[in-house]
Amino acid sequence: MLNQIANSLLFAPNVLVAAAIIALVLLLFKQSIMGILSLTFGLLWVLAWSLPITTLYAGGWLEKRYTQPQTVAMRTADAIVVLGGHVQGNRSNWFEPYDRQSVVNRESHAASLYFAGRAPLIVLSGGALEGNISDTATMARSLQKLGIPNDVIIQETQSKNTLENAELTDQTLRSLQKKSIFLVTSALHMPRAMLAFESTGIKAWPAPLPPQIRWVQKSNQRTWLPNLHTLLASRSIIKEYAGLLVYWGETTFNTNQ
Repeated sequence: MLNQIANSLLFAPNVLVAAAIIALVLLLFKQSIMGILSLTFGLLWVLAWSLPITTLYAGGWLEKRYTQPQTVAMRTADAIVVLGGHVQGNRSNWFEPYDRQSVVNRESHAASLYFAGRAPLIVLSGGALEGNISDTATMARSLQKLGIPNDVIIQETQSKNTLENAELTDQTLRSLQKKSIFLVTSALHMPRAMLAFESTGIKAWPAPLPPQIRWVQKSNQRTWLPNLHTLLASRSIIKEYAGLLVYWGETTFNTNQ
């Protein structure tokens, strides 16, 4: 129940709804100032996340933490680990309409690393969040279509989140005596994913997809004007910061034990 509430609050408009409910309760108890402050917070939260400039700074900072390093072109590893999921449909630009021709997905990125000889094995990590078909099954089919031999693809199908991605993939790799990986996920997700994998003790080198949060100036768009698509897409950024905050809290708590 608490997890469902927390997940719903990752969506900015839901914060406004919650703030409005709290404001109403406070007004019923004659706490008018606190009620107004609660409602004002909700309105400002939605406004902030509807502005492209918020996405550019908040999301852009995460994406720039791990840019595609030259070390990927120089190193080799025991395996390539590809995390399930996608950000904004893997579109090349967060603010542009979806264009199938310009999509850069995780499978094609992993395949390029494999064909470049960076690692002899590809581990796919991600269970089925809905239904019976896991992310890994879909990714495996995509890799096979790209020419990746089936016998070099390993699927981890039980994980439901990034921490489980790291823990269960680590177990899989240890059973195969593999110690180093290239980690493939979106640039936005990479900071949280690296924290999770580094906590297992495995040697992970980031191999993110290209940044998606790029602003192309158009005559009818401004970074400081509210935008519905920006608001709806903001959940992905808020989720990453919330996850980083949880990881930081857990690390601090465990350190103080």
